[in-house]
Amino acid sequence: MLKTNENLFNNAKKYIPGGVNSPVRSFNAVGGTPFFTQEAKDHYLIDVENKRYIDYVCSWGANIVGHANSHVIEQVTQAMSKGFSYGTPTELELQIAQEISKLVPSMQNVRLVSSGTEAVMSAVRLARGYTNKKIIIKFNGCYHGHSDSLLVRAGSGLVTFNNPSSRGVFEEVVKHTMVIEYNSVEELQRAFNKHPNEIAAVIFEPIAGNMNFVRPSKEFLQALVELCEKNSTLLICDEVMTGFRVGLGGAQELFKIKPDLTILGKIVGGGMPMAAFGGRAEIMQHLAPLGDVYQAGTLSGNPIAVTCGLTTLKLIQEKGFYPKLAAVTKQLMQGLMHAAMKHNIPFSGDYEGGMFGFFFTSNLPRNFIDVKQAPIVRFNYFYHLMLQHGIFFAPSMFEAGFITSKHNIDVINTTVEIADAVFRQLKE
Repeated sequence: MLKTNENLFNNAKKYIPGGVNSPVRSFNAVGGTPFFTQEAKDHYLIDVENKRYIDYVCSWGANIVGHANSHVIEQVTQAMSKGFSYGTPTELELQIAQEISKLVPSMQNVRLVSSGTEAVMSAVRLARGYTNKKIIIKFNGCYHGHSDSLLVRAGSGLVTFNNPSSRGVFEEVVKHTMVIEYNSVEELQRAFNKHPNEIAAVIFEPIAGNMNFVRPSKEFLQALVELCEKNSTLLICDEVMTGFRVGLGGAQELFKIKPDLTILGKIVGGGMPMAAFGGRAEIMQHLAPLGDVYQAGTLSGNPIAVTCGLTTLKLIQEKGFYPKLAAVTKQLMQGLMHAAMKHNIPFSGDYEGGMFGFFFTSNLPRNFIDVKQAPIVRFNYFYHLMLQHGIFFAPSMFEAGFITSKHNIDVINTTVEIADAVFRQLKE
């Protein structure tokens, strides 16, 4: 049988639910058949049909130093020659914990895990165990992994308890999770007024990358910090996307906030299955084996993943890394906005460091309600036209985009030139 994306996808659907191992890869949001990558290098992917794509997904933000970075591969290869997993502590685990604490000072103690979902689930359990309170607040449109208590959709009224967003998650499991609108100071205040001394933690994305790219207002951040402090509620900053992506110290350094607990993923493992959570030592020492909040993982701190992450963290500290990354991202977004304006296409975008987002709206959204007003049909049409020309953006209107250090001016110019032609087609 000829090896094509369509043939592989049809065969995969016989053995893998939906043909994919993570739903967004299925292209359900945009329609069509996903391509199957066989190789990646620097800023591009090559599929099984040998078509090359300029990559703005970058393993969903995990890859910041370029695909198949030679230095990372060298270090990982050396680590692999010593063994894959030991089931004992390693010096590597200490080294990366020290590195994380240095770069993100709010993380005095760090616990390594294997995924962002696991890190969030563990941090929420720790917050409840530490505070002895039940309620968790999250924000509409923010995704924190697929643990049961956070698979919740917003209810019909303000400051209400909400409904499971997945079958298999029952109301009893999410009855202590509240969902309110991102950037709504009013709803946040009302939640604390309605449930004083009952809220264990507020978990939030400091830049909401699961509704594309929504930046927090200064008033919202200030209220978030002040209300948590006043009510002895832990502030959990989910930096799975933004950590080491929008700057070396993450979004918390950018916005000058100091959360009680922080979640890291993606870049911290260099693209390998690794994540971390950490925070004030006083809180983290409530974890087993010191405390009575249980958390464990057989493959946590896997030496191969840790080596990949540690090597990546060293590379991103090289002089000029982030200014260059930010400059390339800025060039991309300004180029796209200018091309859209040229053809009178409603279009807005925002960016920070190596992360960006865009909408087919005249004004930037402030919350998930705003994001859902954007014309999804126009996005999907744009998406497929760009893909046909070898430009790979995230296959969903609700996902952020990313840049690697290997993207350069020529790559951006090519992307903008193609976008200009696509915008012309959209206008017609």
